[in-house]
Amino acid sequence: MNAQLQLYNKHLLTTVEDGLSYKDYISTQEQPFEELRVSIITLSGSVVYDNMLSTDSLDNHRSRPEIAEALKKGSAYLIGRQSLSDGRQYFYSATKGERVIVRTAIPYSSSLKELLKADFNFLGIMIGISLAMSVLAYFATRRLGKNIERLNRFAAKAENGESINEDEKFPNDELGSISNHIVQLYAQWQQTIREKEIAHEAKLKEEQEKIRIKKQLTNNINHELKTPVASIQVCLETLLSNINISNEKRQELIERCYINNERLRRLLEEVSLITRMEDGSSLINKEPIVINNIIDEIANELEIMPNDERLNLIIDFKERVVVNGNLSLICSIFRNLTENAISYSGGKNIYITLVENNDQWCKICFEDDGTGVEEKQLSRLFERFYRVDKGRSRQKGGTGLGLAIVKHAVAFHNGNISVRNRSEGGLCFEFSLKKNNE
Repeated sequence: MNAQLQLYNKHLLTTVEDGLSYKDYISTQEQPFEELRVSIITLSGSVVYDNMLSTDSLDNHRSRPEIAEALKKGSAYLIGRQSLSDGRQYFYSATKGERVIVRTAIPYSSSLKELLKADFNFLGIMIGISLAMSVLAYFATRRLGKNIERLNRFAAKAENGESINEDEKFPNDELGSISNHIVQLYAQWQQTIREKEIAHEAKLKEEQEKIRIKKQLTNNINHELKTPVASIQVCLETLLSNINISNEKRQELIERCYINNERLRRLLEEVSLITRMEDGSSLINKEPIVINNIIDEIANELEIMPNDERLNLIIDFKERVVVNGNLSLICSIFRNLTENAISYSGGKNIYITLVENNDQWCKICFEDDGTGVEEKQLSRLFERFYRVDKGRSRQKGGTGLGLAIVKHAVAFHNGNISVRNRSEGGLCFEFSLKKNNE
């Protein structure tokens, strides 16, 4: 009612402020309600027009509640005030303009009261609909609340960095789909973090192991150098201090110096070779190598050795084997294994057998028929400077690096090597070499 009356009041205000005849507007324009009372009042409260009462009989309206409120706020309405002018009860609506206030009023007639009377049937229907909507809303919000609660628990776990159980799925709706997607992304992120941590730990362990091995290698080299250097120094001091030494003794001391010097040279060469394989493998040249030719060279070298130092070589290579690798390193594999068998096996024969040969790999077995070693020592044979019989190894001029070089050379060619005791006696070294080493 107030909205309709305010709209009428504004149209009338526009007519008044434009200097047009407001009486004509009131008489000609359709009014929103029957028995509409229209009053035009100055800002000071004087009534200049009233379509139902004479202005002479009307007092100042500035104190009327709807007028006072309109003066403050620009518009106002009042429900059920009895008019002091005619004694009837009205609904008032007032609108303030620049110079005047337009006030309209509707008397509370029987038709208007009937219109405004509450429809209890409608209220009952609306209450029923409201209750039904409330029940439906309860179950809908309850499900939504559980989803939000689960999402909140997930957020708390994610904030603390806890692992998330992906098996706990959200419902198949829009919120559930978004929530499941978030959980999966978080789980993938956690998995990535774990993999990075594992990789970092592995890299750190690898670096620490390299540092430990290099430190151990340095200590071992220092220890291995002391014996030949001390021996050379003793021989030289003896030669320098004993002018009248016999020619036989002088020759013996010179030969001892030469032997120890040769041992030092071999030690430095082998340490250099291991270091080169570890730190600069990409700089080592590779070319097609015929394994059969290397074995033939080993056989020729054994042929010219003294009978008390040589072993019989029995070869079972039925195919020609070509590997793309480094000639020096592959030769070192066979020479070191051969020298190891000659020096320490105590056997009479060496067996070199081609176990497997295909486009990708070749597998070779290198055996001797000597005494073998204790089972507990097998796993340490490839360690640097490890000797089964330390005193005997030094007497034979061994550096303790031969089998370590074999292991690194095999690894350089992307292969593996293992050792075991033969049931017939002696050791069996079985190793593989990848043919295409780019």
